[in-house]
Amino acid sequence: MKKKIGILLALLPFSCQSKEKEVILPQIKQPIKMEMQEKMEVATFAGGCFWCTEAVFLEINGVKSVKSGYIGGKTINPTYKDVCNGDTGHAEAIQIEFDSSKISFGELLEVFFATHDPTTLNRQGNDSGTQYRSEIFYHNELQKNTAEAYIALLTKENTFGKPIVTVISAATKFYDAEDYHQNYYNQNQSQGYCSYVITPKVEKVRKIFKDKLKK
Repeated sequence: MKKKIGILLALLPFSCQSKEKEVILPQIKQPIKMEMQEKMEVATFAGGCFWCTEAVFLEINGVKSVKSGYIGGKTINPTYKDVCNGDTGHAEAIQIEFDSSKISFGELLEVFFATHDPTTLNRQGNDSGTQYRSEIFYHNELQKNTAEAYIALLTKENTFGKPIVTVISAATKFYDAEDYHQNYYNQNQSQGYCSYVITPKVEKVRKIFKDKLKK
């Protein structure tokens, strides 16, 4: 059974505009058994604007930190302007440090796939370009195998009704975004963009994933 939920996709400033879009929360009939390990790990996801994805994952229990940045391109030390031009090959992404004894990589994937559209190639809403692609950057074979199995299961169950275009790649060097991008939502909640776009998104995530939230 598939439960549809409306989630506001991320907006970026200037010409980067997204509209509210209905996405699907996967409900797996045969959940993949996740290996729990008592140690800190790193997960790296690209799924549109990093302001919203950062805000979402900071809510999740077991997540120690989230950094916004750039990964997957050829330019050394890229800037936000460079990446927005679409010439660097980098994706806007977040790098998560998490305690795998409290939350598994597979559970992070559940949040990832429920909070962006993995069926649109190089696009999230009206944000278009390779910097907005859907991509999982794995840091070990377990993460790679889990991501492959998860996508295969979502595909088999036709969860989204369209092919998933999310790419699975080995993690390369992650470049931290400029300081003003870090923890953007929590420092700018009164700003129009944050209150109009990010706050409703975070509130919906709190409702959907209440069993995974920080207390």
